[in-house]
Amino acid sequence: MFEAVRQNKRIAQVILGLISLTFVFWGVDSYLNDRGGASEVATVGETTISVYEFDQALRDQQDRVRAANQGNVDAGLLQSPLFRRAVLDNLINQRLLALYALENRLSVSDQQLRDTIGGAEAFQDGGQFSMARYQSVLRSRGLNELQFQERVRGDLTTQQVLSAVGEAAVVPAPVAIRLLAAQLESRTVHMVEFKPDDFVDTVALDDAAVKAYYDANAAQFTLPARVKASYVVLSAAQLRDGVSVDEAQIQAEYEQNKANYGTAEERKASHILLQLANDASEPEVAAARQKAEALLAEVLADPSQFGAVAKRASDDPGSADRDGDLGFFARGAMVKAFEDAVFAAEPGVLPQVVRSEFGFHVIRLDEVRGGTIPALADLHDKIKSELLDKAASRRFLEVAEQFANIVYEQPDSLAPVAKEFGLTIKTTDDWLAADASGLPGIESAAIVKSLFSEDVLQNKHNTDAIDVGENTMVAARVAEHEPARQRAFDEIRAEVEQAVRRQRAAEAASQQGAAQLAELVAGKSPQLAWGEPITLQRGLAMLPPAAMAQVFALPDAPLPAYAGVALDGAGYALFRLDAVNKTEIKSDDARVKGIAQQYAQLLGGQDMRAFLDALRERYTVKINPTALAVEPS
Repeated sequence: MFEAVRQNKRIAQVILGLISLTFVFWGVDSYLNDRGGASEVATVGETTISVYEFDQALRDQQDRVRAANQGNVDAGLLQSPLFRRAVLDNLINQRLLALYALENRLSVSDQQLRDTIGGAEAFQDGGQFSMARYQSVLRSRGLNELQFQERVRGDLTTQQVLSAVGEAAVVPAPVAIRLLAAQLESRTVHMVEFKPDDFVDTVALDDAAVKAYYDANAAQFTLPARVKASYVVLSAAQLRDGVSVDEAQIQAEYEQNKANYGTAEERKASHILLQLANDASEPEVAAARQKAEALLAEVLADPSQFGAVAKRASDDPGSADRDGDLGFFARGAMVKAFEDAVFAAEPGVLPQVVRSEFGFHVIRLDEVRGGTIPALADLHDKIKSELLDKAASRRFLEVAEQFANIVYEQPDSLAPVAKEFGLTIKTTDDWLAADASGLPGIESAAIVKSLFSEDVLQNKHNTDAIDVGENTMVAARVAEHEPARQRAFDEIRAEVEQAVRRQRAAEAASQQGAAQLAELVAGKSPQLAWGEPITLQRGLAMLPPAAMAQVFALPDAPLPAYAGVALDGAGYALFRLDAVNKTEIKSDDARVKGIAQQYAQLLGGQDMRAFLDALRERYTVKINPTALAVEPS
């Protein structure tokens, strides 16, 4: 076993971030060794990246993207060539860094490794390292502790390269001061807008211009195909009234799961570990047992010395630093031999040593907590409701295929399936286009897509029964259909005229604004209704980006100065710059350090990209496009 608690360690934060990434679980050794038997996706220097490695990294990255987007991700995107290539590029970069670290003999000390794992939040419970959580996380990833330690060691080695390159950029204080001053600079302007609405009445139209606009923008005046749909919904919730549970079932459910209804018993223990390999020889086992029993005798003679003995003699460095303390854990968290001994004991030092797959343990049970279970009467209604839900779900699974078969076998009507299951046939009130997200109360683009399929639309058949999630199936058919059509010019003449008038009014507004700007720049004084003063700060986007860029591009003397910008379809904005307000930044301003760090990170990112490019030249990279390609389904 391996644990330690080192809080507020920067490197621990780094490894915690890396723990979710693929390469945490493939250390330097695995970076540099071929996995054998599989075709390579790429070669980096003299090493290969196998199909197995690539597929594993691809699955992990796909899982992370799905989790980050709560599952709402286009499956095609996760198999797209761009996505697959991004995953491969990441693997290549990791291999390049590992090769460089190996060539330069970079290493990680045992103390740094202990601090990193002990300080990782993923392994902590209540701010302290938890052996139970540590072992649980490793088991979930199919790793033992020695494997994990070596792989973290490899990643820490690579991190030395990342830190050396990515954090090497230094931003001098004067540069940071100028950057901060520019970011905090504010400018006071007055604005006058030339709005299309003010020019609409001045626009003159002729029939030819309107018809030409219609012909040039025909797609803008096309009505897409649309339908109204009839549909039936089968759900477990609807079937709930038709199922029942008896008292015997409720009693049995309580007895079987009552431990889950209360607070699980947890035990806090400390140990002294003498590590021993599973395949140790008999003399080695005998020697280790004798040493462990001697330590047991020592702590039985004076239990107050348990912590001191753990610090001196335990082979578990992390827990040894904490007097052998392993924290609280429930059943299922520890290896069986250790757990059985702890949960069978009374508080105090156990009278015998315990052997597990890690070696011999001298154990002290420190505290027991939890283990309360509510009475059946308190849980009766809750258990009954849960059993009814389960019974309804089972019933749904039993009849779902029958529902689908009736919908398919009798495709000309929903009436048979509605009659069989006592369902109501509903009809949408509004028209549905092909890009609709679903039916009323049912989010399912699949059901809408089915309504526009040739079989359903042209042959007037039912859709297939579609599973929309949460134990719910839907079948539908087209009740009314309007095909896509080009709206006739005479039908929408007024709408086209309005669009043309709006476009020309916007052009007129821009022309007027630009003309006024030209007069101001020439030193004239046209009569303009300037608005109230506006104070703009470079770092705060208070106006459209184009307008902000124009205002801050003006020289700060002489004033006033003028700028203008055409707003896409919305006319023109004219600005008068009246004041430039600069902030004096002192060298000891705390904000200077922050801006320097931000700029250094930007420079560091550029340095890292350049460094990786150089490594690609140093260690030749070859990609096998055939192995990388998506296999046809």
